[in-house]
Amino acid sequence: GEILRAMLDKFDSETVHIELRFPYFMEQEAPVSKAKSQMNYDCAFLAGLIRKDGVEEMDLVVEARVPVTMLCPCSKEISERGAHNQRSIITIRVRSSEFVWLEELIDIAENEASCRLYSLLKREDEKHVTEHAYDHPLFAEDAVRAVAQRLKNDERITWYQVESENQESIHNHSAYAMVVGKCKS
Repeated sequence: GEILRAMLDKFDSETVHIELRFPYFMEQEAPVSKAKSQMNYDCAFLAGLIRKDGVEEMDLVVEARVPVTMLCPCSKEISERGAHNQRSIITIRVRSSEFVWLEELIDIAENEASCRLYSLLKREDEKHVTEHAYDHPLFAEDAVRAVAQRLKNDERITWYQVESENQESIHNHSAYAMVVGKCKS
């Protein structure tokens, strides 16, 4: 807050906004081999401060962009030999009344996808990942709804925005879904 107040004073402004974007690394374990590696996520803190007639209003949005795997339900339904996978990015932005950890947002996104991504996989892990995705097919809008429901059920969350962009593997376009919601505060 002090940095934002200093910026308001320095620029003689009523409103100031700052975005802090950074890669966030978490140790992860492969599902079968248990090989450990670091997975990176693009995260951000989006902060704003409005000062009008001596009254200040602070705003903070926490953002996590989480790469995941999606498996197309339609492709699975019509194909005799598998289904096509999509590399997807689920972006979660939240405002909250209490602190929310980036790890919590990342975990929600990964658990509501067809399968999480891993930075290191052995062959037995690849088998597990592809079969897990095949058993959990999802459209972009399915994942967005599931993530939104988890956020809506968290009493700390006052506002959320969830996006999923599935980068299609067999189409020349991406599948996209977004939902914005307010929670009880």
